[in-house]
Amino acid sequence: MNKKLYVGGLPYSVTDEQLSELFSNHGTVESTKVITDRYTDSSRGFGFVEMSTQQEAESAIEALNNTELGGRTLTVNMAKPREERPRGGRGGGGGGGGYRDR
Repeated sequence: MNKKLYVGGLPYSVTDEQLSELFSNHGTVESTKVITDRYTDSSRGFGFVEMSTQQEAESAIEALNNTELGGRTLTVNMAKPREERPRGGRGGGGGGGGYRDR
């Protein structure tokens, strides 16, 4: 049973608290997270909200998807499971082609 929602199209000024307040009109909010850029700490314009029940999550989608907030249109739907990504460096890439005698 999925209760976690993806929320896209957020104004870049929205905080976790404001997101929680918006969704609390549609049920009990378990958690919110506005995703930020790791280098600049600026919002990336999307986040996640976890509701307490599947029914509340569906109610929030129905009420808030394609509505406007701060001049931007929200996209609200069930979050997809996070894909595992390899950790570590940036991966291999060839070396630079240096000078060669001909």
